[in-house]
Parts: sequence; structure tokens; C-alpha cells
Amino acid sequence: MTTMTETSARFREFKMPDVGEGLTEAEILKWFVQPGDTVTDGQVVCEVETAKAAVELPIPFDGVVHELRFPEGTTVDVGQVIIAIDVAPGSGDAPAPAAAPAQEPVETPEAEAEPKGRTPVLVGYGVAETSTKRRPRKGASAAPEAAAVAAAVQAELNGHGAQAPAAVPAQAGAPEGGRPLAKPPVRKLAKDLGIDLATVVPTGKDGIITREDVHAAAAPASTAPATAPAPAQTAPEAPAAVVGSDSARETRIPVKGVRKAIAQAMVGSAFTAPHVTEFVTVDVTRTMKLVAELKEDKDMAGVRVNPLLIIAKALLVAIKRNPEVNATWDEANQEIVQKHYVNLGIAAATPRGLIVPNIKDAHAQTLPQLAASLGELVSTARDGRTSPAAMAGGTVTITNVGVFGVDTGTPILNPGESAILAVGAIKLQPWVHKGKVKPRQVTTLALSFDHRLVDGELGSKVLADVAAILEQPKRLITWA
Repeated sequence: MTTMTETSARFREFKMPDVGEGLTEAEILKWFVQPGDTVTDGQVVCEVETAKAAVELPIPFDGVVHELRFPEGTTVDVGQVIIAIDVAPGSGDAPAPAAAPAQEPVETPEAEAEPKGRTPVLVGYGVAETSTKRRPRKGASAAPEAAAVAAAVQAELNGHGAQAPAAVPAQAGAPEGGRPLAKPPVRKLAKDLGIDLATVVPTGKDGIITREDVHAAAAPASTAPATAPAPAQTAPEAPAAVVGSDSARETRIPVKGVRKAIAQAMVGSAFTAPHVTEFVTVDVTRTMKLVAELKEDKDMAGVRVNPLLIIAKALLVAIKRNPEVNATWDEANQEIVQKHYVNLGIAAATPRGLIVPNIKDAHAQTLPQLAASLGELVSTARDGRTSPAAMAGGTVTITNVGVFGVDTGTPILNPGESAILAVGAIKLQPWVHKGKVKPRQVTTLALSFDHRLVDGELGSKVLADVAAILEQPKRLITWA
């Protein structure tokens, strides 16, 4: 799709592109430029988070930033203009760049009385009653009774006691006919906590809502009942406990981006593919010795060698011996589609949630190549630089729950895949070896598979092959 438009010979607009496969929206995480900054073709101007990953967006032309259409933290639909660029600066008078929405001014009640031409002295303050266009806001205003009670309770907390008004305007945090007064950071805090600013009682100068006001509004409802009307002509009694920002017992986190995609994918997978999970406990002492030897091998110099590398290679060999497991279910055509390649997914926990990038054509890689690919995949995921393309097209997945000290689990299939292998913690345990009980390195493997296309026999063969290789790594040579 086209991601930029030409508004004139001088100004060009850049639209939110579809940075993944069929994505419909993305959240602007951070702007790297501001109005007036000079940009060049290919320069990264912002970072956005899609339903799959965080992605940096480069601008496709040179010029000067004229306008940022959305502030950080805004979710924007694909195809919407996010930035305007002056591609011919200095060629004539240009309209003043519109202020970035992140610097949205606060409307004060005294705005109409101020002399024309007054310049705001603080960022986020000033008079812009008719110049700023605003998008419709979600949610309805609170009931008048709730606002009255909240205002009276807040007055008690502020020490006004019996002087608290018996009634307040319907919108406690807004001047009559206007919207609540608050700085942009406070508005974002309220949005993150799910608080409607119209229900918040302001304590700041000139009726401006502060961060403390938002935290107080987010406190448990039991501390300030919003449904009980105030007694006639009397102020309500002060609550038994003081409501403070540290008394909140709940935190509401908006579900969006990667977390939203994870939730939708897992629900879709769990209720679409009939899952079966099989388990096996295996002695991996010889595998751990092989890992130690490979770390000293000059051919493996410069790459990270760990048990996951051998486990990944073992799974690839097991798939080679049982190729029917590497498939997907085509519901529309009622077909089983067997893949003659393996894009090996590795589940990675990141600050933004669980992602599953995959190594393309992992089946064709040598052990040193696979080690290098694993190292790059993990470091890229931890840095938050995994691209949507790197997470598309996976065929089977490994999830290493052992790094958290967990013995094993019942993993849910990555959508569109037929199998996922969970690897538990490797621990020193008593084990019968050559007729004697000895301390051995032991782990538990769990293989979940789609029972529509993988029956019990096939799933068991794949899991048994992986276990056999980890018990006797020399099978990597004889079976590969």
C-alpha cells in the first residue's frame, strides 16, 4: 500500500504502513524527531509497536518536519497520516507547523478574559480554545450524584470539613461547558488506569487535575461510594481511612500491541486445534558433556553453545525422520499441508511479552550456523528489534521453560503450526545408569501437537527420537 501522499509540490505526508502481514493498527511508542528538525531519506523518525513487535519507521524523503499528527502512546490505524514533511524548506512562506498533539494546551477558565496574543509561559498551558482540533473521546460523563459525593469527600480530605459544598457541577474535573483540565502526562496516566477525567475532582491551581487526583480516583470504590446520594443540605461524613495514591489495590493495564496479539492467538489456537501433550524424562548427561566439549572447539569459536543448540538440532533430526509432523491444517480447503522446510520458532520472553521469532530454513543449517542463528535471534528479541517478518511462517516451535526453573509444561501451539516442544530444567537427579543408581543430569520434555494431523503414534515417535538423541548425542551423526 502507499504510505506517503503529496499534498503539494512542497509538503508530503507519510502514512502508517502495514509493517507486518495484514496488520491494521500500530501504537506510536516514541518520536525521534520534532517539528523543525531536518530529516533525510531513510532516517528513522519513530518507533511503533504492532501486534507482533516494535518496529522503527524510516522516512522515505528529505526535508524538514512540518507536523507530527499523533502523540506518543496513540494507536493509529494503518493508512492514517502520522507526519508531514516540508520537502522544499525556504521556498516561501509556509503555514506554521501545527503543535504536536503531545503538547496539547490546557484550557483554563480565565482563557476568555486574557488579552489576545498572550504567549503561554509553560509547555502544556495556554489558550487554544478554538484552534486545537480534538478527536472524540470514549466514555460517558459520571452521574451528577457520583460527582457530588466525590467532590464532598475530597473536600473533607483537604481539611474543609463542614465548608464542603453540598452540590457540585456534573463534571467535577471540568469547567462548565468545557473538558477536564489536565496536562498531557496526566491525561495519559488517566487513560492507562482507565479513569474518566470527567469524574476526577481537581485539587490543582485553577481547577487543574493533578497526578495525585488521578491516583485518588483509581483507589478502591469501597473507600468512596459513588452510588449513594449525599444527605440533603449536609456534607457527607469523612471516610474511615484516608484515600491516598498508595492505597490502590488494583492496577488496570490496557491490553494492546503484543500482549493483545498473544491473547487472541492463544485463545484461537487452544479452541481450534485439538491439543495432545506427551511427556518423557531423559538422561541428558552426555548432551551436557558434548556442550562442554563444543565450547572448547575452535570451529565453534565466536558462537554461543548451550543445551538449547543440541535440543534444536535433535528436533530437526527427529522431523527429518518423521516429516509428516511438519505440517499445517488448511481448514478452508480441508487439506493437510506438509512443509518440506523447517522454520524453527524459538519462544522468547521480552519486556513487551512473549514472541516467537523463527530461524528460516533451519533444517539446512550446520551446527555452527544454527548456533549463530540462535544467538542472533535471542539478542535481537531481547533488544526489542525483532521484525514482524522474523515471526511469520514458523512451522514448529521450541519453548525453553527450564530457564525459569520449571520442570515442564503443556505448551499451546503457535497458530498455524502442528507441534511445539517444551524443555524443562536440567537437574542433577538420582538415575539408574548401567544397573546402578548414580547422579545424572536429567530433564523432562513435553511435546504438544495438533491431533487433527498428528496422531499419537507419530507424536510419540518424534518425542522419542528427540529424547534418544539427547541421551546419545552421537545419533546426530548416524541419523542426520
